[in-house]
Amino acid sequence: MQGLGNLVVFVDANVWFSRTLRDWIGMLYTTPDNPPFEVRWTEDVLAEVLYHLRRQHPDWEGSRITGIRDRLADTFEVGRVTDFTIGPDYKGRDVLDAHVHAAAVACEADILVTSNVTDFVWDGNESPYEVLTPDEFLMLVDDAAPEFVAEVALRMCTYWLRLTGDAHLPRSLKDAGCPGFAGAVRQHLLANADRLRDWAAG
Repeated sequence: MQGLGNLVVFVDANVWFSRTLRDWIGMLYTTPDNPPFEVRWTEDVLAEVLYHLRRQHPDWEGSRITGIRDRLADTFEVGRVTDFTIGPDYKGRDVLDAHVHAAAVACEADILVTSNVTDFVWDGNESPYEVLTPDEFLMLVDDAAPEFVAEVALRMCTYWLRLTGDAHLPRSLKDAGCPGFAGAVRQHLLANADRLRDWAAG
């Protein structure tokens, strides 16, 4: 499969917070035998995700929150970063993001995916990683392996059609702040409409 090689990607908490983005990154990572990228994360990041999920959904059962945490940890088990030191090299505007920068540096990430790009870009920034929004990262994957992304889009669309009778992948992606990738997925689905009908009927 054409892909991104051994690209190491550290994913920030604000990305994991989105169900849509969790699903897409998870499917892109687990569908092939050889994932097109490597995912890195920390317990700090997962703790932040769970904290904000609980604040937004105070009525959720504990098993739902635990399930999200366990699925992320199990899916990306080999990507957990445990050893990092927070030093003076982080010069962003939010000191609470220093741990993200430190972990990304420690795991030698090529890309940091975050919705808060400005928190990781500053004058004289010499960080060894590139900072991308989720939309920019997903478009990078699509540019490198469009046939693979189309296959994942078909699988996800079929899943939701069989489960609920409806699927709005492009709309969900647009709502998650990924208009570019939403357009790419829409084109993939249109180009494979016949296959999608066959899969959904099967």
